[in-house]
Amino acid sequence: MDLAEVYKKVRARTEAICAPLQTEDYVVQPVVDVSPPKWHIGHTTWFFETFILKPYFMGYQEYDPNYNYVFNSYYETVGNRVIRTDRGNLSRPTVIDIQLYRKYVDDAMQNFIAADELSAEVKELLILGFNHEEQHQELLLTDIKFILGNNPLFPAYSHEYVKPKLEGAVGTEFIKLNEGVYEVGFAGEGFAFDNELNRHKVYLNTFEISPVLVTNAEYLEFIDAGGYHDFRHWHAAGWDWVNTNKVEAPMYWHQIDGEWHYYTYHGLEPLNLHETLCHISYYEAYAYASWKGMRLPTEFEWEAAATQFKWGSRWEWTESSYLPYPGFAKAPGAIGEYNGKFMVGQKVLRGASEVTSPGHSRITYRNFFQPELRWQFTGIRLAK
Repeated sequence: MDLAEVYKKVRARTEAICAPLQTEDYVVQPVVDVSPPKWHIGHTTWFFETFILKPYFMGYQEYDPNYNYVFNSYYETVGNRVIRTDRGNLSRPTVIDIQLYRKYVDDAMQNFIAADELSAEVKELLILGFNHEEQHQELLLTDIKFILGNNPLFPAYSHEYVKPKLEGAVGTEFIKLNEGVYEVGFAGEGFAFDNELNRHKVYLNTFEISPVLVTNAEYLEFIDAGGYHDFRHWHAAGWDWVNTNKVEAPMYWHQIDGEWHYYTYHGLEPLNLHETLCHISYYEAYAYASWKGMRLPTEFEWEAAATQFKWGSRWEWTESSYLPYPGFAKAPGAIGEYNGKFMVGQKVLRGASEVTSPGHSRITYRNFFQPELRWQFTGIRLAK
């Protein structure tokens, strides 16, 4: 693997994602969970500068000492930072400033990679940096959709956007797996995040899992049956969430003149009933499964069965809390803050989504979010 070529390819994709944006689009932060696009391009640049160039590239001159404060996300080890809610208040540095910063770091990184033989430690950090930026590419796409989808004019992101065709025709019969001991977790060659380690055995009771994800039409039946107004199908916290936020439908659904519409990257369109459901919270996924007389799979059931169904168009909520695997250990220093510190109060999602970066998904990947969040491309697979 030519690391210099991989670096250029990863960085170029981030810029391609941002290409349809206007300058004003780069600076908006409608809610705390959504970061302005300019912050993403600055933060991913800061990652390479902070963890590779500054400690390993002899004679490297930091671009701007203030950027550590601006673009540090959550790394306590690295120092103070702008709080997450204030990222949208940063009119400075400007978009042009951040693009110049990105070019400065890119030039330095190309010189560094070409300079001499890289140590195993640096190569590991580089690959982590690639995967980190690919995570932010997905966040960029989901954040951009939220920013534009909450604009009263519902502007299109790009009419050239083409949704990947990841799901083909498959049967509807539930897949049955017998009780027994199964192995889960990452093993072998290639990259994996620390939360995918270590591979271990789990015992599963006999279960069945759907080969397909829930569609808009199927979820509309839940809405029409009064699902959002029937407490019996909701967790107490979910019922509070529905009532406090007056939730009546998935995110980006809008009823106009009695017809449902859905905000897409092309703008607002009539809801496609045959399309796979998207942008729902864990609370909604649980309630729908309960209404159907079924449940969500655990992350271990999902992984054990994943080779038998198509996945990759939606992050799929599971019934598993985000917890460490047996033998999990955080790496020393700031890199150890990457995943382990978030292992409380969150649910695991499995699979990938239509905006996941190419080559960035695998069966053992463990995504995680709080149960009320739904700006990601989330969907439902039923189990029983």
